[in-house]
Amino acid sequence: MNSLAQVFRPHATLARGLDALRPWLLLAVRLWVSWQFLKSGWLKLAHWDVTLELFHMEYHVPLLPPTLAAVVGTTGELFFPILLVLGLLTRVGALGLFAVNALAVISYWHVLGSEGYEAALAQHVLWGFMLVVLAVCGGGALTLDEKLGRR
Repeated sequence: MNSLAQVFRPHATLARGLDALRPWLLLAVRLWVSWQFLKSGWLKLAHWDVTLELFHMEYHVPLLPPTLAAVVGTTGELFFPILLVLGLLTRVGALGLFAVNALAVISYWHVLGSEGYEAALAQHVLWGFMLVVLAVCGGGALTLDEKLGRR
């Protein structure tokens, strides 16, 4: 039994060290995925006429009229990342961005699902995975959620 404990002791030490990195990893995930959507939302807002044209001609958003889809999509790309950056209502922000991301894939599937666009689709899958991790695990210790929850 003693030898078994000796085998697992270094693993436990490694686990403690890696556990100490968890808040920083979750912060990095929050910042990275937020930055991707903030850039996209800001670009849409800065070139609103082009955005409207894309939503009318290129993107095929189901159930929503193109102009409303442009407003909702742009708002989502700007609002939910701010929640993630602040770590405020992190799970809501992650789920909201997941929905924006999924709608982007669905609306642009005629391109993203085509041959030669595997890397673009993989980028959306990666963002979706990162958002699911945040939704399930939360934003970690370096969040306003955590600070406000302790009071």
